[in-house]
Amino acid sequence: MRAVQYRTVGAAPEVVTVPDPEPGPGQVLLKVTAAGVCHSDIAVMSWPAEQIPFPLPLTLGHEGVGTVAALGDGVDGFAVGDSVAVYGPWGCGTCVNCAEGKENYCLRAGELGIMPPGLGAPGAMAEYMIVDNPRHLVPIGDLDPVRTVPLTDAGLTPYHAIVRSLAKLVPGSTAVVIGTGGLGHVAIQLLRAMTAARVIALDVTEDKLALARTVGAHEAVLSDEKAAARVRELTDGLGAHVVLDFVGAPPTVQTAGAVARVDGDVTLVGIGGGALPVGFGTIPYGATVCAPYWGSRKELAEVLDLAHAGAVDVHVETYSLDEAPLAYERLHDGRINGRAVILPNG
Repeated sequence: MRAVQYRTVGAAPEVVTVPDPEPGPGQVLLKVTAAGVCHSDIAVMSWPAEQIPFPLPLTLGHEGVGTVAALGDGVDGFAVGDSVAVYGPWGCGTCVNCAEGKENYCLRAGELGIMPPGLGAPGAMAEYMIVDNPRHLVPIGDLDPVRTVPLTDAGLTPYHAIVRSLAKLVPGSTAVVIGTGGLGHVAIQLLRAMTAARVIALDVTEDKLALARTVGAHEAVLSDEKAAARVRELTDGLGAHVVLDFVGAPPTVQTAGAVARVDGDVTLVGIGGGALPVGFGTIPYGATVCAPYWGSRKELAEVLDLAHAGAVDVHVETYSLDEAPLAYERLHDGRINGRAVILPNG
């Protein structure tokens, strides 16, 4: 089969031919319908060799949707032909967090060498992929696979971040979304569907701010050196109850800290290398700073329920498998508006 692989440290991903996978006991073989392209992949491909925690080559793609092609021995609960989404943050399945479905916070994944598909295990950017356990599959029913696949990360990750702050997102509250790309434009929709908060979106181009307005942002502010002052002005000088930074670069993290209010939540989702100092007098009194990771299996099911209800509509650009390197290049250059999706069998 053909697959998109990161093969050499520092090099661009390549489309290659690899052996067809076969499911072992307890595993599921998927014929991949759609695979998402994510900034996390670009971050991984920018690491030096000593920082990469898995061997190369690696088949990319940690967002995957497909149809069940074959079942390994002992697998039940699914049938060949079922349309399913892949839950990405695989865990051990037995620790106390995994027992609650919080495999994104598995206590033993590092010890056991368990890694997500596309971020250590072979991913979804191929004609077929192996899913290690059927518990990592969620049926999608009649949802469009292309618009659904980003929800496995670009939907699940902001949903998880928002849920932890729901108690503060009451009528009269303000939420700031920094970065309105793949994750951020979904976060805006989730905030509008799940809360009564006013949503202020920040990004660096007018095209991205236009998308933010289209999907429901009440205010859209250019993310520059004046952004924090503008947000303060929009909040009567008090700042935002919840700040969600989907970029995580040093300038955006600084803005996130500057626009938080007393007793507010600052959630750093993006992995752009920024850090926010925490200590008495360095952030507003009572404010919290959190760096969450992905989301739980239960939360993915809830995100898909929102999609079934029509509450989330992901803006996508589609590419063939051969065009995957171009999609990564465009994402790196900031030329993807929404989420890029690869169609391995399209």
